[in-house]
Amino acid sequence: MATDTRVPQAEITGLYGLVAKRLSKKMLGEVPAPLGVYWHNQSVLKTLFGFSGKAQKWDECDPQLKSLAHMAAVSMVGCSFCLDLAYFQAQNEDLDVDKAREVPRWRESAMFTPLERDVMEYAEAMTQTPPTVSDELSARLLDRLGASALVELTAFIAAANLVSRLNTALGIEAQGFSAACGLEPLAEPARVVASAS
Repeated sequence: MATDTRVPQAEITGLYGLVAKRLSKKMLGEVPAPLGVYWHNQSVLKTLFGFSGKAQKWDECDPQLKSLAHMAAVSMVGCSFCLDLAYFQAQNEDLDVDKAREVPRWRESAMFTPLERDVMEYAEAMTQTPPTVSDELSARLLDRLGASALVELTAFIAAANLVSRLNTALGIEAQGFSAACGLEPLAEPARVVASAS
């Protein structure tokens, strides 16, 4: 659940604030913590909202693949807010929530197709610092998705990195959106246990 953020949430006021709160409550059931934090700089908030709204209209890449890629990237960054919200949105967008639930442990799960595995590997490789995307992985995705969809997928992952790193740095944590709508908890990634010498 959301805790205190590193930048305290501002009071959301004015006509724009009223509209933003109403839309948030309609879509999520409550006002998300990032809205109050970003309210301190409404130019940043409006830019993020604007870009997000336009990105949601992109339609060259399969929505399920974009959702899995997004969740793989934000999971790697460690943005619990983004991961929870993406899982919640997967249900609302009629995507495969069983697969979405398994993203944090996708390497160990038998649930994913080879293409989905390549997409999540690509998302993780893009999220590494520095990025570790290989020519071979890019070529496989280009062959399977086509140039337009691969460009869209790449931009979608980059946007997920922007927001998840912003939220993580500001201390914004999960608010329990997925739990509130009855989704099972996300799968836990396998832990590597060091052997005692």
